[in-house]
Amino acid sequence: MANAIYGSEQQMAKPPKVPGVPSSTTPQFEEPTTPVDAPDAKPDQSEPAGVTATAAPVDAERKRAQQGQYVTTAQGARLTDTDHSLKAGRRGPTLLQDHHFREKITHFDHERIPERVVHARGAAAHGVFRANGAASTITRAQFLQKGVETPVFVRFSTVLGSRGSADAVRDTRGFATKFYTEEGTYDLVGNNIPVFFIQDAIKFPDVVHAAKPHPDREIPQAQSAHDTFWDFVTLHTEAAAHTMWNMSDRGIPRSFRMMEGFGVHTFRLINADGGTSLVKFHWKPRLGVHSVVWEEAQLINGFDPDYHRRDLADAIESGAYPEWDLGVQVFPDNPEQTFEGIDLLDPTKIVPEELAPVQVIGTMVLNANPTNFFAETEQVAFHPGHLVPGIDVTDDPLLQGRLFSYLDTQITRLGGPNFAQIPINRTHAPVNDMLRDGFHQHAVHTGVAPYKPNSLDAGCPFAAGVEEGAFIDFPVELPPAQKERAASRTFDDHFSQVRLFYISLSEVEKAHVAEAYTFELGKCYEQAIKERGLQELANIDPDLCATVAAGLGLPVPEPTIPLSDPTPSPALSQIGSTWPVDGRIVGIVADDSVDVGELQAAVQALDAAKVVPLVIAPHGGMLGGAVPISRTFLTARSVEFDAVVLAAAPTDPRVRLLVDEAFRHHKALGAWGAGTALLADNTAPGVVTAGDAKAVVEQMLQLLGAHRAWERGTV
Repeated sequence: MANAIYGSEQQMAKPPKVPGVPSSTTPQFEEPTTPVDAPDAKPDQSEPAGVTATAAPVDAERKRAQQGQYVTTAQGARLTDTDHSLKAGRRGPTLLQDHHFREKITHFDHERIPERVVHARGAAAHGVFRANGAASTITRAQFLQKGVETPVFVRFSTVLGSRGSADAVRDTRGFATKFYTEEGTYDLVGNNIPVFFIQDAIKFPDVVHAAKPHPDREIPQAQSAHDTFWDFVTLHTEAAAHTMWNMSDRGIPRSFRMMEGFGVHTFRLINADGGTSLVKFHWKPRLGVHSVVWEEAQLINGFDPDYHRRDLADAIESGAYPEWDLGVQVFPDNPEQTFEGIDLLDPTKIVPEELAPVQVIGTMVLNANPTNFFAETEQVAFHPGHLVPGIDVTDDPLLQGRLFSYLDTQITRLGGPNFAQIPINRTHAPVNDMLRDGFHQHAVHTGVAPYKPNSLDAGCPFAAGVEEGAFIDFPVELPPAQKERAASRTFDDHFSQVRLFYISLSEVEKAHVAEAYTFELGKCYEQAIKERGLQELANIDPDLCATVAAGLGLPVPEPTIPLSDPTPSPALSQIGSTWPVDGRIVGIVADDSVDVGELQAAVQALDAAKVVPLVIAPHGGMLGGAVPISRTFLTARSVEFDAVVLAAAPTDPRVRLLVDEAFRHHKALGAWGAGTALLADNTAPGVVTAGDAKAVVEQMLQLLGAHRAWERGTV
């Protein structure tokens, strides 16, 4: 019967591909001794385009970092031994003349480069962006014209933690996209939160110093639940909006694949006729916006600190390619640079989508993992000033500062001004920049006149006009003004949009916000900081303030300003819709007593729905000689799975823990046959039972589309 439903025996004989394959070759038991060429990349991997530092094509074989079958020095001399240093006798001292040892150890000593001050921990992928032409009327940018396909490289990251920190921390995530367009490289350097802590870039060192670990003990790592962070944000109230977003479920995403992305700032687009519009960029994930609950995040960081980067790589390897629609909110480019009373130059403000709908202008698919983490993910250099014709900046004071800071940072991290020549950073457009020399100069320049004007190089290179596709800094008329250190009065409202965000959330999300504030303020040592945090909440929402105050055991303060009365924005809530289940992970608990045919049916049905089925059993190997086991009771934990299906009822207490945690975290649970014995409440929301695997899987897929069974209450 299973064959009739799920396919032929030949189809079932090939199990679904489980992600996590470490190499493109299958190792043998003994150490290999026959020379072979360096292995190719895995099928799910890609690498930077084969171009020189100035975008000339390079033969694919010539650009490889490793070639040949034999180990060599850095200069290509073959070696007979790389396991022993050169000594004066087998038990004697190592000789200074050992050139191979010195070269090998010196390079090792210098393998690490400074990590990013922020966004140090990241993961990345290659992909392609396809424009649908909807932006052709508002920008002349070539890569946004109908049907144009552009290679991209995207890096996701946390902000506060070091490279060695965990993934599932409460933090903002970076969402930076490098478009390799025919007109030059364009970098859209954004976050998964559309507002920022500060309005002026001069405050950036302050907020980062406050949020980073305490300087005396270097703890806590990758957290904001400490005194210096809350001391700053409760005194610097323009941070209230970003803080609220961070305390919401947006601060602990389920996956990079399930995050929105935002350009944060307002940009200016210029069309072919010279007309301008102001826009805000949005990345909308096709899988929806989803998060983990706080207890789950804490477990994840112990069980799998690499949770998010593994999830991204495994999804791509499995063929569940993540997709995002790129959209823009479009506003008139008026002299005030405001829309519906909202200052578009204030990076702590959003424009609700109900006032300005997001118009989709293209779709991005990430379809290949990096081949080498250091060469690509670690060395990629983003910069908001990497612009192309048709896209320009505005006078947002945070953006203005970033235009300096990012370039300055790359020069230090990547060893000089030639970081654009690193393969992952190389533009796909021809380069003739007259820049010369410097650390790590890869290009061999010709000509004698790297200056303008010149006649010795026959005047080359020449200036381009609009008709040749030149980038034009849009001429903006500036009103009379005086030089001063001050902000516009339109930047003064720090609380109305925070209240807008909070009242737009579902009751479940509001409960999570209250728990987050209670936890974070509860981890502070100083009483005054806790009281200051409550005062800020009183100016946002009295009920929220009262809930947090009760958790802290402190009195509820009165508001010091009138409460605003904004119209809720349903687009700000993550809950209430259904989404594709591509790349979701379902654990199937089984043992040697299971009906192998039914187990195969479940595995095949989930795989056909682009869900990753992982069989969990008491031991490794195969079940019934037919079904590969992906996890054992020792190596599995509930946090790895979006849902759990029970095909058996083992008495192992680790299985009981797995099921209880999945239930507590609102995950879908299903069972058939003997597995139903492990479900304490078969009638609870999000719990399904049936007589066979097919019926259970069908219901489970529907439940997965909603992400969680929030009807069970909060955690």
